[in-house]
Amino acid sequence: MSPEILDIVIAAALVIGGLFTLVGSIGLLKLKAPMARLHAPTKASTLGVGSILLASVLFAYASGAPSYHELLIIAFLFMTAPVSAYFIGKVHIHLGQNRKPLPKPARDRIWATQAKHEEDTPSVPEMKADA
Repeated sequence: MSPEILDIVIAAALVIGGLFTLVGSIGLLKLKAPMARLHAPTKASTLGVGSILLASVLFAYASGAPSYHELLIIAFLFMTAPVSAYFIGKVHIHLGQNRKPLPKPARDRIWATQAKHEEDTPSVPEMKADA
């Protein structure tokens, strides 16, 4: 790949990454509902940071000293962002802070964060508040 085309690709990745990060930051600030606010940093900002890191990898490749640390950061970022969003959403539902009621589960199933089957779990004694 010619150096001019590589420079254009690096610049495009930086601009795209900056735009995604900006949109994610604005979404985090402006969206009202907590569950809606969850999508901004986990979706848009993750793609933005990933694009900026990809530009860094391409720049290091163009300078003749390839660095693969950024690829590992991208991989870990793309693995951990959805997992953390899942856990934040699950805690939000579990604490009952959702404004709309949850849809009814299937006939023989329950929401894992709302109740438990008595026969599926061993009985655990209740803890006292002063303990």
